[in-house]
Amino acid sequence: MESNIIQPFFLTFFLLITIIHAQESLGTYIVQLHPHGKTSTLFTSKHNWHLSFIQQTISSDDEPSSRLLYSYRSAMDGFAARLTDSELKYLQNLPDVLSIKPDRLLQLQTTYSYKFLGLNPARENGWYQSGFGRGTIIGVLDTGVWPESPSFNDQGMPQIPKKWKGICQHGQAFNSSHCNRKLIGARFFTKGHLAVSPSKIPEYLSPRDSSGHGTHTSSTAGGAPVTMANVLGYASGVARGMAPGAHIAVYKVCWFNGCYNSDIMAAMDVAIRDGVDVLSLSLGGFPVPLFDDSIAIGSFRAMEHGISVICAAGNNGPTAMSVANEAPWIATIGASTLDRKFPALVRLANGKILYGESMYPFDRRTRAGEELEVVYLSNEDTESQFCLRGSLPREKVEGKMVVCDRGVNGRAEKGQVVKEAGGAAMILANTELNLDEDSVDVHLLPATLLGFDESVILKSYINSTVKPLARIEFGGTVIGRARAPQVARFSARGPSYTNPSILKPDVIAPGVNIIAAWPQNLGPTGLPEDSRRVNFSVMSGTSMSCPHVSGIAALIRSAHPAWSPAAVKSAIMTTAEVTDHAGRPILDEEKPASVFATGSGHVNPQRALNPGLVYDIRAEDYVTHLCSLGYTMSEVFSITHKNVSCHEMLKVNRGFSLNYPSFSVIFKDGMRRKMFSRRVTNVGGPNSIYSVEVMAPEGVKVIVKPKKLFFNRTNQSLSYRVWFLSRKRVKKGGDEMEFAQGHLTWLHSQKGSYRVRSPIAVTWKSK
Repeated sequence: MESNIIQPFFLTFFLLITIIHAQESLGTYIVQLHPHGKTSTLFTSKHNWHLSFIQQTISSDDEPSSRLLYSYRSAMDGFAARLTDSELKYLQNLPDVLSIKPDRLLQLQTTYSYKFLGLNPARENGWYQSGFGRGTIIGVLDTGVWPESPSFNDQGMPQIPKKWKGICQHGQAFNSSHCNRKLIGARFFTKGHLAVSPSKIPEYLSPRDSSGHGTHTSSTAGGAPVTMANVLGYASGVARGMAPGAHIAVYKVCWFNGCYNSDIMAAMDVAIRDGVDVLSLSLGGFPVPLFDDSIAIGSFRAMEHGISVICAAGNNGPTAMSVANEAPWIATIGASTLDRKFPALVRLANGKILYGESMYPFDRRTRAGEELEVVYLSNEDTESQFCLRGSLPREKVEGKMVVCDRGVNGRAEKGQVVKEAGGAAMILANTELNLDEDSVDVHLLPATLLGFDESVILKSYINSTVKPLARIEFGGTVIGRARAPQVARFSARGPSYTNPSILKPDVIAPGVNIIAAWPQNLGPTGLPEDSRRVNFSVMSGTSMSCPHVSGIAALIRSAHPAWSPAAVKSAIMTTAEVTDHAGRPILDEEKPASVFATGSGHVNPQRALNPGLVYDIRAEDYVTHLCSLGYTMSEVFSITHKNVSCHEMLKVNRGFSLNYPSFSVIFKDGMRRKMFSRRVTNVGGPNSIYSVEVMAPEGVKVIVKPKKLFFNRTNQSLSYRVWFLSRKRVKKGGDEMEFAQGHLTWLHSQKGSYRVRSPIAVTWKSK
């Protein structure tokens, strides 16, 4: 696995799902119970009720409480326990048991981004309108926090909200004095992890962050202003989170080998009771059905409590149907680029210049490195090409500039391998998989990263020259010259694998080369060999995009405390941008991005605070939606705790479509016509008139009725219908799919005051 986009656990959260098989003996399982179970009335507490199932089940002399890891009562009704195969079979047949799932391991997937998003403390803008997010509480599920970071200073912060019920949990190198009015809570969850890895955890058994990831994401969402922030001289400026006035509560659920669902569910369970307003989970995964997805189930409960849940889309792009966290009550965030670059050019001895990027701290007087012989050990074996540990013969690389292909191990780690073998510098070469994806690093030796095309030119030069020579020329920090935002190549793509009727991701946000807070026990690369110490470092991934939107959600919650999570998400989606800062279409590589890459577009926090209209969704609407997907009654119940007859519900709601702020139209089995109904609520001024503007997808006729909406008052809701008529037939018998896209926008009569835009994705399936 590759670092800084896909690095073993402490950089972006590319997700692997591993099922824990019971060996001889015990496996960890999450047991979901009926919330109104008949047997529950026999017990004085949920904990005792949960314990009773283990008492009935276990066949050994073990103390039942030693097998119970967690009792859940808010994110779901049930418990996590250690069971043998035979005990599992027995437990499945007990009354009030809804489902039993094996625990799953989820592997984990700034100074400038607020300015890029148009938040400027020098102007009367969105930050002032929202009070910088004051009064809201962002709960971050991650690897913990480094509380001494200046990003968690509470100077100027208001008192802790009265609704806060959380704690500052004691642990190794962490106590209650580490919390303050900024970092108001911190907890850690180890039981799921220790059940599988009972040996001593090689990091802090406390909320303290050992890897940097949680510190980085928490400060991105709500970090306090820090002047003169930089990473070893790069990206100097004032660092601020998206909601610098918001409070932060940290829930450490991820450890050195990943994050277990049982621990994640336990954190969501207490976060709901603690009183958070926003839950930020930079955890993604391969898509699984919602009734099998613990994050989807826990976030449904959170949504019912009025909590906005923001999740990373995952880093499995550009593969189609790779987007994770697909539940419609979750805001699913993809990644985009900034217009900030860190040029580090490679000047070849033949005069050619290859563009690269790096954050290696160069000598500011010379900027140019020494001219060195360049070697690429492609004739050795693939280990040498990738610069894996122990693969570089010292006699071939000593004193030379070594070319290392991207992939397998971490990018910064490759530099350490080169350094240990006596190499003097490194060129990281993107492969066809990475193309021009440009996640930079604070390398341990002079190094730069080249795009795929430049790498081909470099290798051709090496192969055609007896003694190839080159030098790296560092250019510092450059802002405003690159076309941005663009879609990050690694950002997961739709359409949704398990629920294509909902367009995912919802939006994209900055996720490439994001500067944010960093623990003082780590070097900026996170490598154990890196002895440098910094307050800030750089990371890339949808893990970084997610907390940007978590902070923006906190701003909206602060400005509009009565809004539901669906209204907050609608405001973010319908105001998102589909053009870059130069007014041209957002690109995905060299082509205009599709809605399956961007969702509704790129976040615009300023506009999201004042969207004009919102699409609201009630909890019961999600229940009807799940019925419309063909879920069974028990599957719907396991997610929603609502005991409904889907047959009756769909009979009452004929032609139901979820009131989502985007449209995903699927024509299959020769179908030629689909109708959607939507309902919008006026959150702008009274006496507002909106007219519809449609950009119809190719091959589709779109009819909207009515074409105008007349609102007399604020908070009034009006409905409209949209008919999509397919003008093309799909060949029967094939497996191929065809796609088209467009949009539907409601325009306020006062030109330019509100544009409420919904993307349209159309899919034709032959079967």
